[in-house]
Amino acid sequence: MDTFFSTEFMDMLLRFLICIVVIWIIVDRFYAAKSKRRDFCFTFMLIAIAIFFIVYFMIFVLEGMKGKTSMGIGFGLFGIFSIMRYRTDTMPVREMTYLFVTICLSVVNALAVSMSYVELLATNVIFIVAVWICERTLKMDTSKIIQYDRIELIKPERRKELVDDLKVRTGLDILNVEVGAIDFTRDTAVLRVYYKPRHQGMSKDINNMIKLKNSDYAEL
Repeated sequence: MDTFFSTEFMDMLLRFLICIVVIWIIVDRFYAAKSKRRDFCFTFMLIAIAIFFIVYFMIFVLEGMKGKTSMGIGFGLFGIFSIMRYRTDTMPVREMTYLFVTICLSVVNALAVSMSYVELLATNVIFIVAVWICERTLKMDTSKIIQYDRIELIKPERRKELVDDLKVRTGLDILNVEVGAIDFTRDTAVLRVYYKPRHQGMSKDINNMIKLKNSDYAEL
């Protein structure tokens, strides 16, 4: 029993509890509450748990083998996981930011073995306050890039018609539209459309390209 409930083991569990509670608050109360998406919550939580234990146990393994600090190895792992990509789909910018925050918190809580619990709690609270302030003051609207064929509607005086047409053809609650590249030879324009997600899973990758044609419009 003493082997499994040693002082080091209990210290690890307490630090893990602090880490996972803080990450849950950030993911559930800030990210999911605003984006209305819960599909990435699974990813954030499990990656945070995995990184915490990898870094924490590697500290003791490396110190026992070489007697050297493992700070460099910890930040090496941090760098590897922070640039990790999923081959099936590219993460949107907002989701990648939250993934980066969860990785930071896991690494900080696992590496800060020399910090007191008060200092560790203060550090985690700073993370929570920073995310709360950014969510309250900085807007990050969901957007799509659309290849649009009704080029006559991109004129400033026909903006309302453009927005109405996009709402009908995409079904999105559009907040703003920015006109990018214009191809007069093909009568197409590239638009960045900012919209408000209506339900879970509505937000898609910012790099997804939607091609709207007059044939699609006719079907509607």
